[in-house]
Amino acid sequence: MTDPLPTVRLRPKADARALRHGFPWVYADELVTDRRTKALQPGAIARLEDATRQPLGTVTVNPNSKLIARILDRDPEARIDHRWVAARMAQAMDLRARLYETPFYRLVHAEADGLPGVVIDRYGDAAVIQPNAAWADAMIGDLAAALADVAGVAIIVKNGTGRARGLEGLPEEMSILAGALDGPVPVEMNGATYMADLLGGQKTGLFFDQRDNHAFAARLARGGSVLDVFSHVGGFSLATLAAGAARAIAVDGSASALDLAARGAAASGVGERFATRKGDAFAVMEALQGEGERFDLVICDPPAFAPSKPALAAGLRAYERVARLAAQLVSPGGYLVLCSCSHAADLAQFRNASARGIGRGARRAQLLHTGFAGPDHPQLPQLAESGYLKALFFRLDG
Repeated sequence: MTDPLPTVRLRPKADARALRHGFPWVYADELVTDRRTKALQPGAIARLEDATRQPLGTVTVNPNSKLIARILDRDPEARIDHRWVAARMAQAMDLRARLYETPFYRLVHAEADGLPGVVIDRYGDAAVIQPNAAWADAMIGDLAAALADVAGVAIIVKNGTGRARGLEGLPEEMSILAGALDGPVPVEMNGATYMADLLGGQKTGLFFDQRDNHAFAARLARGGSVLDVFSHVGGFSLATLAAGAARAIAVDGSASALDLAARGAAASGVGERFATRKGDAFAVMEALQGEGERFDLVICDPPAFAPSKPALAAGLRAYERVARLAAQLVSPGGYLVLCSCSHAADLAQFRNASARGIGRGARRAQLLHTGFAGPDHPQLPQLAESGYLKALFFRLDG
């Protein structure tokens, strides 16, 4: 017989109704933080009750975090173990197997897949786990074992880096939990081959969330010239070249990312039409403007300029500046794609900042399409933060 779970309780003014309706988080000022609660180890499993002692579910608790509790299961009697983890992962796997014919996708998207704070990206026979919550870090062995059982992968990497782990009070670390890697992993998407560095690249190695937006941009690029700014490993540029773009330039501040992009271009058979330019994106765009360069399609996919509410105002100014500089590089009648992965900037705010920037660049635009993350990045309807990615596709006049 297992020991009973500790109990944590909401304060009287906390919104228990939102939790009952599916909101997955409890903030520190909503929970009674008595001596027993403060003594719980980060990642501990507990039973959550409302202020009247009515059960709300099974949660994981981290007394060191402002996000003090996350709902794991609506059943207050749930047993959070290997079997439970494997069942959630199998549900996630079933969805991806229906969506994709090749084994390259986000397999687990945190709260939206019922595994709070857990991100897993699959690269064929390899997978990367990001345990961004204390409970996931504590149960990394169960997560890895379930991943091997459910997905059949032989190589498993733990990527314990990033801002989210810092907010949880977790250390930064990178390790291989199973198998071995001897270099970047080739990934086939949208007719191109990308090279993903699972140990030293950004995030887990690739940005699967942009797959559908890469494909839409590729439709606009056939026969034209492309500028891919903040390119990482060539996400947009390689897809457009595979679709028949005449030439593409990838701009990034990371030499290693551009090297991977060039290797991907060679593997895709488009190396002769591909070039790279290393440097600060803003400075490179200003330089290209001075050189009189124009492109039929310009894409800007920057890092999160507004990762939190305190950074929102500065972030929106940065997005406006990106839009202004990029718009001036688009040929008459050409296309501009502007992306944001900022949680704090919602779609309307990002669209308005982009429109202001285009106007300041003395261009008039039509908004053709608004893209979001692909279906392997499902949204939890009650959690706005799960719908972070926005991609705006414009056509600019002369």
